[in-house]
Amino acid sequence: MRAPMKPASLEVAGLSLSFGGLKAINDVSFSVEPGSITALIGPNGAGKTSMFNCISGFYKPQRGAIRFDGEDVSRTHPPERARMGFARTFQNIALFRGMTVLDNIKLGRHAHMKTNIFQALAYFGTAAREEMELRAEVERDIIDFLEINHIRHMPVASLSYGLQKRVELARALAMRPRILLLDEPVAGMNREETEDMARFILDVKEEWGTTILMVEHDMGMVMDISDHVVVLNFGQVIASGLPHEVQENPQVVEAYLGSGDPAALMKRLAEEAA
Repeated sequence: MRAPMKPASLEVAGLSLSFGGLKAINDVSFSVEPGSITALIGPNGAGKTSMFNCISGFYKPQRGAIRFDGEDVSRTHPPERARMGFARTFQNIALFRGMTVLDNIKLGRHAHMKTNIFQALAYFGTAAREEMELRAEVERDIIDFLEINHIRHMPVASLSYGLQKRVELARALAMRPRILLLDEPVAGMNREETEDMARFILDVKEEWGTTILMVEHDMGMVMDISDHVVVLNFGQVIASGLPHEVQENPQVVEAYLGSGDPAALMKRLAEEAA
């Protein structure tokens, strides 16, 4: 098994993002501790995806800073962040459906490859050695880890939705992430698939030493595996703390249920976790 990476810290400080007159994110601050799982939750339209796009470099905020291990990366581009140790999965699966599982996973390493595309196409010398080393590492450290050995040579298009989500996680892990951004990792999954994914996410934290920031709507899963929860609503942080503290926060209950009844939220969360 691969040696654990040094966990990274992430800090969002006074971040603001507007599209014309619409404020998607309004002076948001929170931190993600090294080696932790932090969940970013909130109702639809709360600003979660905009925040993820800022952190991964697809959007440039008008104000504020994003700090990775204390270094301001707010103006760096996505490829540079990938080389620093950022990796992301997407809400809508972004795999090459005609390619095999193994080839999709190997593509995740492109930011760290030493050979260029022309050397890779020629496939000799350094390029051939690097390709063989990459394949061995992927099969040993990722495919076995995520229990997808039996599908590694199958085209992605032939797989079930749950397995495709697992392959996307595998491709993100191939980037050797120090911080992993998971955008709704269990959306659309059944209960068994959700439990499997939750187990793998916990294993990534414990065995890989990876810091994880996760956007997710499955509140049962969020409360089960998160160390810290940040709640957004209308582009602002309305609560932040331990899972049980957030569950009991009246503003969170109001945002989700339109009432100030913590018991109603607890009942809903219990039903979703059943």
